[in-house]
Amino acid sequence: MVCSIGIFAHAQQKPHYTQYILNQYILNPAITGIENYTDIKVSHRHQWAGLNDAPITTYVTIHGPIGKNDYRTAPTSDRVPGQNPRGQSYWEQYTAAEPHHGIGLQVINDRTGPLSRFAAYGTYSYHIGLSPTTSLAAGFGAGITNVSLNTSKLDFVHVSVDPAVYNSGILNSIKPDFNAGLYLYSAEFFVGVSAQQIIPMKVSFADDAVQTDNAKSVPHLFATAGYRLLIGEDFNLIPSVMVKYIKPLPVQVDINAKLQFQDLAWVGTSYRTGEGFAGMLGVNISNSLSVGYSYDYTTTKLNTVSKGTHELLIGFTLGNKYGDWCPKNVW
Repeated sequence: MVCSIGIFAHAQQKPHYTQYILNQYILNPAITGIENYTDIKVSHRHQWAGLNDAPITTYVTIHGPIGKNDYRTAPTSDRVPGQNPRGQSYWEQYTAAEPHHGIGLQVINDRTGPLSRFAAYGTYSYHIGLSPTTSLAAGFGAGITNVSLNTSKLDFVHVSVDPAVYNSGILNSIKPDFNAGLYLYSAEFFVGVSAQQIIPMKVSFADDAVQTDNAKSVPHLFATAGYRLLIGEDFNLIPSVMVKYIKPLPVQVDINAKLQFQDLAWVGTSYRTGEGFAGMLGVNISNSLSVGYSYDYTTTKLNTVSKGTHELLIGFTLGNKYGDWCPKNVW
């Protein structure tokens, strides 16, 4: 008996993230070690709340620099009343990164119906200044992905089914996985390209109890870009865009806007083609703790049964010597 699992073969295999703009490292390993401190992010996303067996994604990322020596002489922890630590003068004094390395770790757990995906990657990057204010980073990630199938949640069309299928419980398929990316950044803009699941691999489950029919992991390609606009002395407006391509699906585009007040709080909005709209807000509680929340409203037919998508992102920083309340290079 062979049972085909079409959901894996013909759908997006990597999870969505609404707040990727706050943690582009989850998409692009080139960002590894981009700041002057160790960056930790914890995220939990419940997609299409109210829909049975809807996607639920949780991840933890941690990355930091090695040999990064371009610490500023004016620490932003000295908060002068009435002045914005991320105002005009700060960005006028921005300098490109000194050459340095970065290392990091990503752990992701994603569950949709009978399928669960657990992935862990180690990442590496190298950063170098191309001009006094522009830097380029290149990075890659290597790890494993375990795709699990809970056969107890499968509905079989055929009346005659091998009992081994019913009795298998959780079936696993473990494969190596690789990703890579480039990231060009300055005080005013960023441009990134990355690829996940670079090497396509067939997915099959143990003991031939259940197999996929031509199912395989396929590359996911991403391109991101954003620009910083100063509005007065207290506000930064960052419009950005992400283009995602996964063969054979149509190209998907995210259009975002984030408005940041000093280095303390932000609000944002996003539109994803073929999906719907999202709103987000967040606050930097201190120079070592930040919290962000987003809510997605789908414009597809799922809005008749879904209560929307909720995503929570908590950020921590370690070794933040100069007290930055918000990132310098990833906005």
